[in-house]
Amino acid sequence: MSLSFHWFLPTYGDSRGLMAGGHGTSMSGDRPASLRYLNQIAGAAEENGFEAVLTPTGAWCEDAWLATAMLVETTETLKFLVAFRPGLVSPTLAAQMAGTYQRHSRGRLLLNVVTGGEPHEQQAFGDFLDKEQRYERTGEFLHIVRELWESREPISFEGKHLQVRNALLNNHPDPVPPVFFGGSSAAAGPVAANYADTYLTWGEPLVAVGKKLEWIRGLAAERGRILDYGIRLHVITRDTSEAAWAEADRLLQGIDPADIARVQSNLAQSESEGQRRMLELHGGRTDRLEIAPNLWAGVGLVRGGAGTALVGSHEEVAERLVEYSRLGIKHFILSGYPHVEEAYWFGEGVLPILEKKGLWRRPIERPTAATGTPFATASTS
Repeated sequence: MSLSFHWFLPTYGDSRGLMAGGHGTSMSGDRPASLRYLNQIAGAAEENGFEAVLTPTGAWCEDAWLATAMLVETTETLKFLVAFRPGLVSPTLAAQMAGTYQRHSRGRLLLNVVTGGEPHEQQAFGDFLDKEQRYERTGEFLHIVRELWESREPISFEGKHLQVRNALLNNHPDPVPPVFFGGSSAAAGPVAANYADTYLTWGEPLVAVGKKLEWIRGLAAERGRILDYGIRLHVITRDTSEAAWAEADRLLQGIDPADIARVQSNLAQSESEGQRRMLELHGGRTDRLEIAPNLWAGVGLVRGGAGTALVGSHEEVAERLVEYSRLGIKHFILSGYPHVEEAYWFGEGVLPILEKKGLWRRPIERPTAATGTPFATASTS
């Protein structure tokens, strides 16, 4: 199985330290998320062979559709994994947006559907459904969108939360964008099994991830479907293990205890089962953060959402990734602080190791020189 690696686009800003907030909690970085800086991150991801960049959704970051659309013309091969919440836009409009995006980006759109786990943030956007109802609506939403992408005739649908009548697209997305979807609660499983192309989980120890994947596999099999699987992790990879853990230590020392208390208090109110599992990994403590070999829970002390990082030498990080791949993980969505520099650490340090193992290859080869002549053999004057 050839593995796919994706990077992250921090549209709330970036920093050399761990940034406090996210997942319904405000956050910002020392490096503002200017279009110039986002272009630098996208360029670093493309240069290092990442397939796509995940762009988050929420009140604490920029809009993912608009931010990534502005980067299409400054990149060549990079795809954009756009996160969005189905309760905030009509399914017909979302299906139409995907068609427009695919046409103008030449097929570089992937979609990350986020049901939403923070009631106060959902309500700020005018969404007052409870958690179970939000998952019901997500299922209806994806049903409509997939019908619109496939049908050449008008469709109508009347569900518990969504209704459309005689809906039809003039511009069908080509190709149809793959749907990435995550959720750890019981209500999330059937939605993933019915409609996702790739099921996503946050980084947990191998046994926990394996159990979650088996759960979704079983639900998908009942429906006659086979899914891909992905994991969201941070990375701190260096030439030596000692250097990597020294960097993790530096990040930890830079955390303000007041930020830990504030963010943990906010995240404790989350309805997200995945967020609850992230919090349990560290319990707010700073002295037991390596929860499995090379798996560090320090990020989750101050950052909502994905809260674990693989820390170690390039060889160690590569081996841990191989272990996750043996569970069936194909897509690895990674990030690090700061995102420009860490893209190079991983791209130049880990990806060549995986390439030698036959587990990864660059999605699209970089073009050769215009003359087709290697620089080493070019004549000099």
